[in-house]
Amino acid sequence: MALRLGAIVEALGGVLHGDAELSIDGIAPLESAGPSQLAFLSNPKYQQQLAYSQAGCVIVGAAQADMALARGACIVADAPYLYFAKVTQLWKRQRPVPTGPAVHPSAVIDPSAQIDPSARIGPLCVVERGARIGADTVLKSRVTVGEDCSIGARCLLHAGVVIGADGFGFAPNAGAWEKIEQLGAVRIGNDVEIGANTCIDRGALLDTVISDGVKLDNLIQIGHNVFVGAHTAMAGCVGVAGSAHIGAHCTVGGGAIVLGHLTLADHVNISAGTVATRSISQPGHYTGMFPIDDNAKWEKNAASLKQLHSLRDRLKAVEKTLEQLQQSPEKP
Repeated sequence: MALRLGAIVEALGGVLHGDAELSIDGIAPLESAGPSQLAFLSNPKYQQQLAYSQAGCVIVGAAQADMALARGACIVADAPYLYFAKVTQLWKRQRPVPTGPAVHPSAVIDPSAQIDPSARIGPLCVVERGARIGADTVLKSRVTVGEDCSIGARCLLHAGVVIGADGFGFAPNAGAWEKIEQLGAVRIGNDVEIGANTCIDRGALLDTVISDGVKLDNLIQIGHNVFVGAHTAMAGCVGVAGSAHIGAHCTVGGGAIVLGHLTLADHVNISAGTVATRSISQPGHYTGMFPIDDNAKWEKNAASLKQLHSLRDRLKAVEKTLEQLQQSPEKP
C-alpha cells in the first residue's frame, strides 16, 4: 500500500514542501525511516536526529521548518504529533475492510444480549445475559462482557478484556469471609478504547461507569463502583480501587494507584508510579514517589525520611530556645 504525499496533505491539511508525487509506502520513526517512508518530529529534544534522518518526508512544527527544509521534504503542521495520529488513521482506512461474519462462530452470545448489527465480535468472546453492545464497537478475541453490562458506540476492546467481573467485596464473619453479592453492572460510554487484559469490575449496588472517550491501556484494574470521567486516559498497570471518582480529562501514569473512595478533580495529572492517598480538588500535576537510587543509599535515605517528624520537632525546640535567648535581657 502507498499514498502520494500530495494525497496526504489534501486529506489532512498542513503545508507541503517537496514533491507532491512522492510515493509513501510506510510510516516509521525518525531515526529508522527510509526514503519512501514518512516520519515525524514533535519533541524538540529529538531534533538533532532530523539532520541525519533518511525519511522521504518529515512532519514538523513551524519552529523546526527551516531545519527540516535543509534536510529535504517536510510537511509543516501546527501540531505534528496530532498530525501523525491522523496520518495513522488515514493509513488504516486504506487497508482492506475485514471480511467474514460480524460475530465469529466461536463467540458465545446469550440470546437476550443486544448487539448492534454493525458491531464486530471476535473469536472466543463471551457476551452474557442482558449485555448490550453499541454500533460499530469491536470486541477483539477472548473479550468477556458480563451480565447486564453495556458498551456504547465505536468502542474498541482488545484481547482478554473482562467487563463486569464481580467486585472485590467481602464482610468478615468469625474469622472467615462472607461474600457481598455484586448487584450493579458496568456502563461504558461511546468512543472508549480498553487495552488487552484490562478488567473492570461491576458495581456492588450502583454501576461502575466509564464515560465517553476514555482511553485505558493494558493490564489496568478498575474496581467496583468507580466513576471515570470523559476523555480521561490511564497508562498500563494502573490500579483504581473501589468507589474512587476520577474526573474528566485526567491522566494517570503507568503503575500508579488511586486508593478507594477518593475524588480526583477534572484535569488532574498523576505521574507514573504515584500512589494517590488523598482526594485532589484542584487541577494540576501531582507526583508522590521516592526516587530510585543505589540500594545502600536508598536505605539510608529511607531511614532518615522516617525520622523527619522527630527532627522537625527537635528543630522547632531549638528555634524556640534561640528565640527566647534573643528576647532575654543581656547579663551585666
